[in-house]
Amino acid sequence: MPGRLPAELTSFVGRQRELTELALLLAERRLVTVTGPGGVGKSRLALRAAARAAGAFPDGTWLVEAAPVQDGRLLGHAVLEALRLTDGTARAPVEVLTERLAGRRLLLVLDGCEHLVPACAELAVALLRALPGLRVLATSRVALRTAGEHLLNLAPLPVGAAGAIVPGAPPDAVLLFADRARAVLPSFAVTAANAEGIAQLCRRLDGIPLAVELAAGRLRALSVEQIGARLDDRFRLLTGGDPAALPRHQTLRTTIGWSHELCTEQERLLWARLSVFAGGFDLDAAEYVCGGAGVDPDELLDLLTELVAKSVVLREDSPFGVRFRLLDTVREYGLRWLRAAGEEHRLLCRHRDWYLGVATWGEVEWFGPRQAETAERTGLAHANLRAALEFCLAEPGEEQIALLMAGTLWFYWVGCGHLGEGRHWLDRALALAPEPTEARAKALWVTGYMATLQGDLVSARPALEECRRQALATGDDRALAYAVHRQGCAALIGDEPARAAELFEEALWHYRTIGELNSNVLMAMFELGIAYLFQGDQDSGRLWLGQVRELCEEHGEQWAYAYALYALAYSHWLNGEVRPARALARESVRLNHLFNDLLGIVLAIDLLALLETEPAGPGEPGDLREARVLQGAAHRIWQAVGKPFFGSRTFNGPHRACAERAGAGLTEQEYADFFATGTRLDLDAAVHRALGGGEHPEDPGARPGPGPLPPAPHPSPVGR
Repeated sequence: MPGRLPAELTSFVGRQRELTELALLLAERRLVTVTGPGGVGKSRLALRAAARAAGAFPDGTWLVEAAPVQDGRLLGHAVLEALRLTDGTARAPVEVLTERLAGRRLLLVLDGCEHLVPACAELAVALLRALPGLRVLATSRVALRTAGEHLLNLAPLPVGAAGAIVPGAPPDAVLLFADRARAVLPSFAVTAANAEGIAQLCRRLDGIPLAVELAAGRLRALSVEQIGARLDDRFRLLTGGDPAALPRHQTLRTTIGWSHELCTEQERLLWARLSVFAGGFDLDAAEYVCGGAGVDPDELLDLLTELVAKSVVLREDSPFGVRFRLLDTVREYGLRWLRAAGEEHRLLCRHRDWYLGVATWGEVEWFGPRQAETAERTGLAHANLRAALEFCLAEPGEEQIALLMAGTLWFYWVGCGHLGEGRHWLDRALALAPEPTEARAKALWVTGYMATLQGDLVSARPALEECRRQALATGDDRALAYAVHRQGCAALIGDEPARAAELFEEALWHYRTIGELNSNVLMAMFELGIAYLFQGDQDSGRLWLGQVRELCEEHGEQWAYAYALYALAYSHWLNGEVRPARALARESVRLNHLFNDLLGIVLAIDLLALLETEPAGPGEPGDLREARVLQGAAHRIWQAVGKPFFGSRTFNGPHRACAERAGAGLTEQEYADFFATGTRLDLDAAVHRALGGGEHPEDPGARPGPGPLPPAPHPSPVGR
């Protein structure tokens, strides 16, 4: 089934009645919120129920983790990201979601809403009103308190009455304790001798699953009786000797606090420091952010391993090795200790420094053979990058670092489909820091670049002109090169190819003068090449594009390479060379899909639609029906990019030519129907179709892939 629910790492124990009740609510109601105290198992129940209900939602059951999102204005972006819906427009995320999910039947699991209740409620209501096929399952410690909401208040697990425990049929809390105990002691079992002791312990813990699991982890060093006795002591100390009167939240806090007491001093210190991370982190990040001043970096791995063993830190596998995270409740507890120790600001600065480094190193690594890996690594760091940016924007004196970080992440905002969020951060940072600094200059050209890609020249041109003026006034040659380059982009999509070519030539002169060579420089060469093609100068255009291709192959660069292939495909089409044009355009689609770069994908698919109208060979007529299917698929993708073809008549040329040919050769009904078929393809299906895969991956009649690429034109020395 489509969807993105995480795999369960431990067995699911009990909750059969609640699962049944939740299944009935999801079948009948459109907004269901599972409420209850921290640690009671809301997320686990919601995910299990969502997985069971998946068959009723042909368009997927999707998890959106709201907990790492600290700014309600970013909640919509988080939903887009979770749904793998890339949008480069300047529209509000809720508008994009209502458009992209129209006609779909899906379940959205909005997990951890308590800190963003107004934003979660507003988003849920807006989506549910606009999307009849949508259901929302939320988890929160408090209700969203909005119209149409139906609550399932999740109680702790049953613990059984004193003296009534039957070893063969223990209550759910005892079963959970035993299950987690076997992870520590494989031979552990509930027996007549220990059943009442376990049940008594679970009663002390009020049956709260997280508390039970933490207590089970103590079996490495203590018996059930010892755990119960020590826990009773903690309860009496904190509640005046009346453990039966404990509120559930205090029970959980006490249990976590007891786990805290069982940690060594260094483990407690590391626990508190790890609380600055939002979402997952790796060992390198933990060592940098948390090491020193009482935590020896050489010992940090051992300390972290102990925290994993004590169920304080969760271990997760990723394509790049082991990662870690803290449950929200455990993280909140550690954050209180961090604040009490007066270390919060220092650790947040260390966290900011590390993720500024992640952004900076990502920008460097973007130009090279590890581009795809860089994109994925940056995606894994996304929640922490957001947290670091939020810290910089909220902390007086950090505005310049906010500008620098948001600008440095241009490769992620542009190359990986996050234009809307990138502009969100840059707009906020630019508003807070108006002084003419190097960081502001970079933020200005990045903002202008992204606005240009969105077809928003009204915003792009003033930002780029301000950057150019500031660069001239301050002698910032690098900023000047980038400002002129991006002004060329604005001219190109503004249907001024001759003016664009002049600006690109000037920018490349500046780049050569300062010794700059990276993906942006290669894009300037690509853009100059296509500006020449648009003017009818194929020789100059292909020489520049050949140079881009050669440099990309030399440095292992794939992102700019994909755009160069698109332009070379266009050039081959102009020369009547259909087969090499199709091979180049398909490879452009494939590479852009690696980065989720919708702009590159849709340009190449629109060109492939035109190529479908061309004869494939002698006696092989073009396929006008497939051309209209691809045009429909491209139309749907353009809705997520911005203005189709940026509002440019020049870039729209292949599309118009394709539509005219299809209109002349198809009936009016066929013309409309095959286009509509294309609009129903999601991104992956559209890419598969464009690559010649037919309607389905298993289609035995699927056409072959692109085959070998034609050789690059010999590069001109002019750009060296």
